[in-house]
Amino acid sequence: MVRRLALAACALALLAVAACGGGGSGGSGGAPAGSAVGSAYPATIDTMFGPVTVEEAPQRIVALGWSDAETALTLGVQPVGASDWLAFGGTGVGPWSPPYTTPPTILGTTQLDYEAVAALRPDLILDTRSSGDRQRFDTLNQIAPTVSPPPGLAASYGTTWRQQMTMVSAALGKPDEGARQIAGLEEKFRATTAANPGFAGRPAGVGAFFGGQWGAYVPGDARVDVMNELGFTTPPQIEALASSANGSFYVPLSGEQVGLLSSDLTVVFPINASADAIRTDPVLSRTPAAQAGHLVILDDKTTSDAFSSGSVPGTAAALDRAVPEFAGALSR
Repeated sequence: MVRRLALAACALALLAVAACGGGGSGGSGGAPAGSAVGSAYPATIDTMFGPVTVEEAPQRIVALGWSDAETALTLGVQPVGASDWLAFGGTGVGPWSPPYTTPPTILGTTQLDYEAVAALRPDLILDTRSSGDRQRFDTLNQIAPTVSPPPGLAASYGTTWRQQMTMVSAALGKPDEGARQIAGLEEKFRATTAANPGFAGRPAGVGAFFGGQWGAYVPGDARVDVMNELGFTTPPQIEALASSANGSFYVPLSGEQVGLLSSDLTVVFPINASADAIRTDPVLSRTPAAQAGHLVILDDKTTSDAFSSGSVPGTAAALDRAVPEFAGALSR
């Protein structure tokens, strides 16, 4: 099953750089999750399904939400089970993440084997960036206290990196460390925008190409959020598409609509597609952005995955890798 396609491949709602995975594969599931958990308990976390209270330090944590595992690892806690949303393989996290000492059991993403989750005997489940499906939550919450997405999200999988780090660090008894991680990335954004004042106020269209299908990411998507935090704005033609997103972070585009992505800067994520196919697209190649050299195709998998992770460590890696490409394109 295609794993790097977020929701469109799963439910025709999200054509994204992520996974719709099914079953899991193996590690021992014996990572010492509780050994590095903090001591700030009891902890209450507000979620879209109401407050969840973690009474005492959990010892066996399962991380099912998009980037929940690498967020836990960044806080020094190793889940016993995790989902591999971006199809990294191995232990299911990107190279920017701290490593496991004991591999986790890799579980499904949108199609979970709940018996496999229960078999890990978790005492806490992290599902902070997920679809927000009530049945999923109810089933998981019968297995162990489950930290679902935060309230008030405009789109599925719309949990921001700040919200994710805040929720996960609270659940793991490390709210102060979570705040430190957030402050560190905020400072990195400030330094990056200060070094690139030409980004401010420039509209940037962000899209993807998969299996011959184009689409645009809309506000509420992690990639668009990063661009906005760098000072870019969302083009009005993309803003207009958001009304048809129906709770998704991605809107499909026909081949004739690809020109809607053209702006001062156009960023395209190729998903299992070649950069050459994008560059030579008969519509995109004739857009003002492409003609001016302001088209950036993020065909390096590590850069694309870091950008798509939406986590604190992944976003930091994306800034290091992608910002020079944006600056270079705009200087042409």
